[in-house]
Amino acid sequence: MFGQCGGVRKAERATQDREKLRKREMEEAKGVVKLVALAKFKEGLSESEIEQLIKGYANLVNLIDPMESFHWGKDVSIENMHQGFTHIFESTFNSTEGVAEYVAHPAHVDFANLFFSHVDKFLVFYYKPTTVRV
Repeated sequence: MFGQCGGVRKAERATQDREKLRKREMEEAKGVVKLVALAKFKEGLSESEIEQLIKGYANLVNLIDPMESFHWGKDVSIENMHQGFTHIFESTFNSTEGVAEYVAHPAHVDFANLFFSHVDKFLVFYYKPTTVRV
């Protein structure tokens, strides 16, 4: 009886793993592009000011069609290897053409001008996710 339960869980896990792999392969096939950005905000900027900037960044998803998702977080590492960067942002785009549309979009240009006036350091990296099959 208990052995069957473990077998069912393994089968469910295998199905979930296959579904995740299928989703990754579909993203690769359709040309998904990810953006990862690191920011170090200027000294003296309040948490509420940072929160407003993040909300403005997140709102770009509603204004620019090729921008499919937005996530962010703060550094929580104990290794102190962040080189002064405190926040990370991740966005997903439907294609490299979508990235170009995002970069040129007036809402992005306006937001970027505002955002960059509040950061000391900013690093941006665009990449196409690739699945490693072992």
